[in-house]
Formats: sequence, structure tokens, C-alpha cells
Amino acid sequence: MSAADRPHDDDTPWYFEPLGGLRFAPSAHVGGGWNPREQHIAPAFGLLTHLIERHRDQRRDDGLVLGRLCFDIHGVLPMAPFEVELEVIRPGRTIERVEARIVHGGRTAVVLHAWLLARTDTAALAGTPEPPLPAPEQLPPWDFGSVWPGGFVRSVRARRREQAPGRCVFWVDTDVALLQGETVSPTARLLGLVDIANGATPRVAPERAVFPNLDLTAHLLRAPVGAWIGFDTSVSFGPDGIGLTHSWVHDERGLVGTVSQCLTVRPVAVQPGRSYKGARRV
Repeated sequence: MSAADRPHDDDTPWYFEPLGGLRFAPSAHVGGGWNPREQHIAPAFGLLTHLIERHRDQRRDDGLVLGRLCFDIHGVLPMAPFEVELEVIRPGRTIERVEARIVHGGRTAVVLHAWLLARTDTAALAGTPEPPLPAPEQLPPWDFGSVWPGGFVRSVRARRREQAPGRCVFWVDTDVALLQGETVSPTARLLGLVDIANGATPRVAPERAVFPNLDLTAHLLRAPVGAWIGFDTSVSFGPDGIGLTHSWVHDERGLVGTVSQCLTVRPVAVQPGRSYKGARRV
């Protein structure tokens, strides 16, 4: 592994520490890109995914798998302990809808609406017209920390080829565990990384505009395999302050699913004779 591939060093090799029940504390690796004193939301997405899968496994063994996950971001989440609430909205044997919420200080910060589907054998029908991505070793190393602050982007290693601002293919991996003391599924690990897509190929420099995502919706074909997660990502801005980041998500065997993020795009005000000023996420 080259020095460029090596993630940021930290004494805590996990993103979250369990505090008992459904309470958790973030490590320094969770620090956000818009404001390092606030959580990057990517690890939280992975944690909620893991807790839904764990809850499913504790109460049933009929093989439901995650097919769609829609995360809504209600506001910033500080680098502080928080609680998670879980609720089965629509129980069922073939399809089931579960909701998970992150709550901090009595305020809901993130909500996950997840659909689980019955597992069936469709191997004989499987396929996609989407072409494979270049392998990770075919792309040059890239440092997210060259553009963004915060602990999360420094906890991953990346390889990227940018075609133009707002268009790139890249791969990410991390040695940081999602949750101290627990093994998580490959799906939960993937969901803990995919929100990084919005920062992989900015259309404009973060000093010129802020463009945080309000949500993330993932549609999955299957569980990923291997360590590296690949993205074919496009970022588009509309004329009225709305943006869209869309990614085809791969592992080293091929397509895994898609991820879309709705952005709120806000130019950063510039005073005459002064440079662009930073802004908070929301």
C-alpha cells in the first residue's frame, strides 16, 4: 500500500462506540467535511442500516434483504452521543418497511425509510447492461483531504479519475470499523461509505458554493463483495438552487446498485476585495 493510499491515522479504529441500548458516540473519524465539529452523515447511514439488519435478525430468520434505503437529513448532527429509534411500519413476509431515526437532544436529525424484500433465487436471470468500472489499481490515488476537512474523508483511501468537474469514476475503501465490537454486513459497510459521492467531484470549489445533500436514496441489486466500493458519479446543478448527485455503485464483480442525493446549492457571498467565506452545512 502506498502512502497516498493509507487512511488518516487515529487511535480509535471505529466510527461509533456503543454506549448501551441504542445510544452511540462518534469517534474523531466521523468529523464532517462542511464543518469538522459536526458529523459527516455517511457513517450514520451505515450505522442505521446495521441496526435495521440486526433488528431483523433478532426477530425473524426468513431471509428478508434490503432493497431500497431512503435517508432524509433533518439537520446537522454534532460530534456528540445520540440515540436511535426503530419501528416496523409495515410488517410482512415478502416485503417489510422499517423506519430508523437518529435523535439528539430531543430533535430528530436523520430518518431512514427502508424496504426489505424476500430473498428468491434469480441467479439465472441476473444481469445488467451497465459496463464495469476500471479496477481500483487502474486509477491513480486521490486524497479527499486535499479538498475537504474533517476526520471522515481522512479515514478512507481513494483512487479516482476525473473526466470533468462534476464527473468522475472512483473507488473507496477503509480499515475503520463501523461499530466498536460488532461485525457488520457488507451492505451496512457500503451504506457507511456511499454519502462520500457528493464530495468526490465538485462542480465548483467548496469556497465558492455550498451544496450539501438533503437526502440519499440507495437502490440495491445485491450485497457487495470485497473491500473496495466503486462509483460512476455525475453532479448536476439546476438554475434554482437544486442539485443532483447520481452514482452507479459497483464492487469488483460489477454493479451493486445506485445512489442519488438531492442537493441544496447556495453560492457563498463575497465582499469586494475579500475571498469566499465558508458556511455551515444546513
